[in-house]
Amino acid sequence: MELFQSGVGSAAVSRLQALLPLPEDVAAYAGLAHALRGLVVEGHLTVGSRLPSERTLALALGLSRTTITRAYSELVATGWASARQGSGTVVRMPGKTRIPSLTLVPGPRGSAIDLSAAAGLAPAGTRAVVEKAMQWLPGSLDSAGYEPFGAQHLRERIADWFAGRGLPTVADQVVVTPGALAGLSAVLHTVLAPGERVLVESPTYPHALGAIAGARGRVVSVPLVDGWNAAEWTAAARRSRAAAAYLIPDFQNPTGLLMTEAERAALAGALRQAGVVPIIDETPAELDLEAEAPRPLPWAATDDRAFSIGSLSKVLWGGVRVGWVRCPPGATDALRARALQLNLGASALDQLIATSFLEDPQPVLSEVLARLRSTREAWHGQLAEHLPTWRVNQPRGGLALWVELPERRSAELALAADGHGLIVTPGNRFTADRTLANRLRLPLTLPSEVVPEATRRLARAWQDALTGRGGVPRPDALAL
Repeated sequence: MELFQSGVGSAAVSRLQALLPLPEDVAAYAGLAHALRGLVVEGHLTVGSRLPSERTLALALGLSRTTITRAYSELVATGWASARQGSGTVVRMPGKTRIPSLTLVPGPRGSAIDLSAAAGLAPAGTRAVVEKAMQWLPGSLDSAGYEPFGAQHLRERIADWFAGRGLPTVADQVVVTPGALAGLSAVLHTVLAPGERVLVESPTYPHALGAIAGARGRVVSVPLVDGWNAAEWTAAARRSRAAAAYLIPDFQNPTGLLMTEAERAALAGALRQAGVVPIIDETPAELDLEAEAPRPLPWAATDDRAFSIGSLSKVLWGGVRVGWVRCPPGATDALRARALQLNLGASALDQLIATSFLEDPQPVLSEVLARLRSTREAWHGQLAEHLPTWRVNQPRGGLALWVELPERRSAELALAADGHGLIVTPGNRFTADRTLANRLRLPLTLPSEVVPEATRRLARAWQDALTGRGGVPRPDALAL
């Protein structure tokens, strides 16, 4: 059987049978070209993959070679493929850039409204935090400036932050990193051998999947519906013989779910019995939008084997590249050794800013939470008016709404959205197996005053997605 040839893998041509049936209200070649673009957006076709020959695909789909030829020509003309005599048709991207659904990071987008990344602007209170740090900076200039495991002043503040949440911690347990993702990478390289498996929630934070791949780990997905089912995790751990589990128990990204005390106890027991090391991402832990009910204690209060990861990117500003790992007893030296192989630590100035923030986080945090609440309310009102068939959750906290679409068309929506000045990410980008095509993440970090216009554009794009009229992203809208 002919395969897609790719430097990063291959897929059987039979997978393309999922392209059928084609839309009836457009020419067959146009419907096929659109469907192929959808496979690229969903991640089923990677850049550099070689498409099947026209003859092979025509036989597989029961279409004429003329239809296949015109569809491939359409992809080439719009920048989604290239064709060379003797080399076949190869998947490309329009222009010189990557598709928005692959980035999940903010960037200059011209007039487009970017819904692909849950990252907000710096709160007004950030200025005072930075000014205080700048006052301290001259006192640091008589050193070399390298603190590969974190400055003492910052590690003490982070330890105090854990203690304030009910988890006694000493500064020597804390390793400071250039962001949470750097901390996750260091932990994965510490606890994993190449080829070992990692249990993850599905959906989950997409960049964590990349970090696992970077550590040569293998992902095992466990569905996350309304909560964490300990029996399912136990079965997955036994079946896969996983070495670690990556979890976001506090306002999970992207669902916003909060793991209960009972769920933590049950799941921690299951992982301990299976010998699975918990890697706990607490980056959203402070983003409680209700705050009436007490939050559960940090995971490590239940399981002292856990590595706990955090950062300031969501509670302060993404431009402050400071994260940390709280290590279980006896693991700090091993993590430090691995972290030193990956980087030389966070910048001295960023660490001063982090210390300044952690001395009195409440003013800035209150501002951030107020923004998120306002945008959550705006999304609920606008979606109820313009897209009433979409099921919208009401998360207690976190950075996003995890929307359920009435049809599995999030890839088509991503393609159509650009024609309406929107950048969105299909739900399958939050999974390892490219499922959840009926889901969409909407960020609460978008300014609330932008939500009405964003919703109107979403509604128009959704109609195009339903009728197969989704357009091709413009190269200028794809620029980072």
